[in-house]
Amino acid sequence: MSDVTVLVVDDESRMRKLIKDFLMQKGYGILEAGDGEEALQVFEENQNKIKLILLDVMMPKLDGWSVLRQIRQTSKIPIIMLTARGEEQDELFGFELGVDEYISKPFSPKILVARVEAILKRTNPEEKKLKDYGGIVIDSEGRTVSVDGKPIEMSLREYELLKYLVDNENIALSRDKILNNVWNYDYYGDSRTIDSHIKKIRHKLGKKGKYIQTIRGIGYKFEVK
Repeated sequence: MSDVTVLVVDDESRMRKLIKDFLMQKGYGILEAGDGEEALQVFEENQNKIKLILLDVMMPKLDGWSVLRQIRQTSKIPIIMLTARGEEQDELFGFELGVDEYISKPFSPKILVARVEAILKRTNPEEKKLKDYGGIVIDSEGRTVSVDGKPIEMSLREYELLKYLVDNENIALSRDKILNNVWNYDYYGDSRTIDSHIKKIRHKLGKKGKYIQTIRGIGYKFEVK
């Protein structure tokens, strides 16, 4: 997340520091502005790397609405408005101007961070990622698996089981834990069903099937050797 920069605009330095501290804990880069004019200047100089703006409404020189209007003339960057006023009319006005989210003060910093993450995920979807585990390539977006470039046909449950194993690479997983996470607590049969699925997956992976190790008395572990 370190490549994601957020511009925090608020005339209260304590508020900027509070927001900055929480966002930096999540790995975000932070730029700050203490008034509307400074916000426009910082945005103009860094608009290629700023991914989201937290914008206070009541500020000197230029208020948040004025800043919002000017930015929206050239950019659709996500903007969360911060305001001490929580009236419905203000919120509707903000949405009409192009606000993506509207948070009234006082607010929980943790909730603010969650809103930031949700908006960034929605507006900046990650590019399709293929992850290679020693020749086993998993496309989590397309839910496909290939081995050394050759597509492998897998049932949904087989795919989910393999994905769970690789997501927990090098960790010994008990059969109960696998059942709870892959079968989502709704399976009440014999845990040996896991053994059956593992056997099929190993067969389909060919020589790479050895990466799924049996941990005696516990369950299984995925480890590339």
